Amino acid sequence: MSKSPTPKGTPVQRSPSDGVPEGLQSPQHSTPVSGPQQKKRISSLLQSPSFREELDLLIQEQMKKGGSSSNLWALRQLADFMASHGSPATLPVSPSNMMMVTSINDLHGWEPGSLVKGERLMRCKLASTHRLFDLYGWAQISQTLLTLRVSKEQEHFLVLPEGLAYSEVTGSSLVKVNLLGEVVEKGSTNLQVGTDKFSLHSAIYSARPDVRCLLHLHTPATAAVSAMKSGLLPLSHEALLVGDVAYYDYNGVMGEEEDRMELQKSLGPTCKVLVLRNHGILALGESVEEAFYTIFHIQAACQIQVTALCSSGGEHNLIMLDRAIHKPNPTGTVSWAGSTFGPLHKSRTGEHEFEALMRTLDNLWLKTEEVTQAGSTAIKIENPNQFVPLFTNPQEVIETRNKVNLSSAPLFLLNTVP
Repeated sequence: MSKSPTPKGTPVQRSPSDGVPEGLQSPQHSTPVSGPQQKKRISSLLQSPSFREELDLLIQEQMKKGGSSSNLWALRQLADFMASHGSPATLPVSPSNMMMVTSINDLHGWEPGSLVKGERLMRCKLASTHRLFDLYGWAQISQTLLTLRVSKEQEHFLVLPEGLAYSEVTGSSLVKVNLLGEVVEKGSTNLQVGTDKFSLHSAIYSARPDVRCLLHLHTPATAAVSAMKSGLLPLSHEALLVGDVAYYDYNGVMGEEEDRMELQKSLGPTCKVLVLRNHGILALGESVEEAFYTIFHIQAACQIQVTALCSSGGEHNLIMLDRAIHKPNPTGTVSWAGSTFGPLHKSRTGEHEFEALMRTLDNLWLKTEEVTQAGSTAIKIENPNQFVPLFTNPQEVIETRNKVNLSSAPLFLLNTVP
């Protein structure tokens, strides 16, 4: 039986069995794809791992080449959209439903001339701390800062510029400033630093040369405890781990010498926790790890206290822990490494916990990379009487540091000084 001829102009339909794969058929020889099928194919392509890798590489190349901010912004918007609207098996979504594809360690090929020894690692650590704050829901848009001292000799500090969310922070986006809040290295952005925000940190760094990292927490729980006349109560193991607590009536500014003197008296030479009345709590640390370890337990202790007071009907119904009897077991002490008779090693407070959190960020595709490679060196106290008295004016601190550096310079350099 003969087949009837096909009229001219009538499209010939072919099946995959005709020798042409369905996905490679040309428009002339394929069945028109319906709307839902086309959307499904596009969605499958956008969610493929290879496309995500290509997009990530494209963003990194644009950053290295110094691409325009509009192009980078468009690429990041596309990457964020894919992360927040992809399948459950794709990139996880942060509490704010936004996830940056850009690595925390984006310093490859970024060579500013003012990098000091160890600064790359410190930038990654502080950027990771910002990401952890966002992960735990502690990120704030009010006057709170997380800062890190990168140079004791020059008194330089890393700080988050205004206009960046905690979830966006990378190693290169942090700004380096001096003790007065003046920009030394602007980083990879053109954003500015709020000197008013930094004035509190500047006053503390001036009075406490042993402090390398400051973390300011202003969550509802910490703000509530800072507003209580009783302050932080010894209700939990976390509260005991915090240690001694100092209190200061903070008015929001730190411009007057009288304010800095009062802050120095309240803080003292050794206290690592500062409660700013009605303004949250500050954790001071000789390293990023110690400061985060302290702030983590501060948040837990404040949350326990607020919950206990709400459910018990008042402080008189609560059982307080005696510090002399209930002694906490902080980490960071000398312990055995390896076997029972292995060598002794000393770990800093919070070091192991921080490394575990870095692995958590790695699992969330945030790529911390170099953060766990080495620890920072704590600042040693050369003069045991350096706290009596202390300089509280940042300008005086800078002048004193310069005099010390000049006095320790080689003789041939001193002879050239006019």
